Amino acid sequence: MPGAKRHPIVVRPARSDDIRVISTFDHSYSTDYVWQVNVREEQGQINTTFRQARLPRSVRVLYPRDAETLAAVWTQRRLFIVAEVENQVRGYLSVMEATMNDTGWVAEFAVERKVRRQGIGAALISSTVDWARNVGLRRLLIEVQSKNYPAISFCQKHGFAFCGYNDLYFANQDIALFFGMLL
Repeated sequence: MPGAKRHPIVVRPARSDDIRVISTFDHSYSTDYVWQVNVREEQGQINTTFRQARLPRSVRVLYPRDAETLAAVWTQRRLFIVAEVENQVRGYLSVMEATMNDTGWVAEFAVERKVRRQGIGAALISSTVDWARNVGLRRLLIEVQSKNYPAISFCQKHGFAFCGYNDLYFANQDIALFFGMLL
């Protein structure tokens, strides 16, 4: 809202008690667009194209991971941070070490639905980029569902470029799109 006072966003390392709060987030998102994939094999070539497609109506999509998984793996992440606004956790991001050298993989990244588009995600990703540079990483990768047009737009806005996909990645059969950034 124009003229509304913004409260400072504090990014800090996650604590075990943050998991309980994070598990109550509405992780779903709504979208009017998707990235459709078309794979054609002909004459010894495989051609893959993606196109942005407008949906006939807005669709609400569930987050592809559950809170129990997050609770089980959070201590194994190389980085796990939360963003607070007025002492309330409103978003989180975790990075695991990728199998590729000098690469961090953003494994979990979410902002509570009711407070999106207020700079919380930007604060988390900015802190992550700073951290990655400080620990000597050369690349960051983020995975998103092909249905998650808001996340695709966020990645592109913040300097991540499309770098691949996997159509057998998520348990719910959604296509994973990968976006990367050289640091």
